[in-house]
Amino acid sequence: MFWADRKSAPYEKLMITFIPTPIGNPQDITIRATKLFEKATLFLCEDTRQTKRLLRLLEERFDMTYPEAEFLSFNEHNGSERLAQVADRLVDEAVVYVSDAGMPAISDPGQLLVAYCQAQEIAYDVLPGASAVTTVYAASGFEGGKFLFYAFLPHRGKERAVALDTVMNSQHDTVLYEAPHRLEKLLQEIVVTDPNREIFLAKEVSKKYQQYYWGSAKALSTQLGEGTIRGEWVVVVRAKEQQQKSLSFDQILALELPPKIKAKLLSSLSDKSTKAWYQVLVEER
Repeated sequence: MFWADRKSAPYEKLMITFIPTPIGNPQDITIRATKLFEKATLFLCEDTRQTKRLLRLLEERFDMTYPEAEFLSFNEHNGSERLAQVADRLVDEAVVYVSDAGMPAISDPGQLLVAYCQAQEIAYDVLPGASAVTTVYAASGFEGGKFLFYAFLPHRGKERAVALDTVMNSQHDTVLYEAPHRLEKLLQEIVVTDPNREIFLAKEVSKKYQQYYWGSAKALSTQLGEGTIRGEWVVVVRAKEQQQKSLSFDQILALELPPKIKAKLLSSLSDKSTKAWYQVLVEER
């Protein structure tokens, strides 16, 4: 196994860097990211137009030097072909990979490049930065502390039904991405299963028209159904409540258990001490 650690490959010598880009507000870019942008000679981009637009904006607003680099698309359609084309350059140049927005390689074609680097033992690094998943989960206020990330659910059919059933019955909160034209459908589907399930919605995260909504699936479906739904959405579905079953006094008394264990159970349901319950059980025998 190959590890791209700082001992075997100091940061300054790493040839491939995965750099998160702002998910909305351009000020969310990091100083470290801009310095690496300036030094890069090859950009692998989910969309070259989007990347060039961001770099021009950083040049105009934050005095970043626009890099003298080649920009090549790298996506789910051409990733394998592109790797064969640039294989030699990945170890000889300062290469940067960026998604259209957010953390690269999560629900993103950059995953293919990470796997390639590991298989070929090419050193790489991933910078911390903007991520809609963690940002919105933090904003939700859900106290579970654990969550599943599903990205986009399948659009239709049995696959969607199975995936949604998994989400609705999960013991962990779940984070989803959803397009505006499908958000209302998602809420209606959740209402059918559990109209009181708590949902948190984030619209246009970190952008000018960012807005948060929270409440039951039924209430949000009604609220958002009254207008036109626009923008990009992140959805957090609270985990399904686990119903705790408790035994009654009669059920505990009927159990075939040693008196000491039974006395402890009875004590936990009453004001009597374990010793007192033990005495009662012994006398009844």
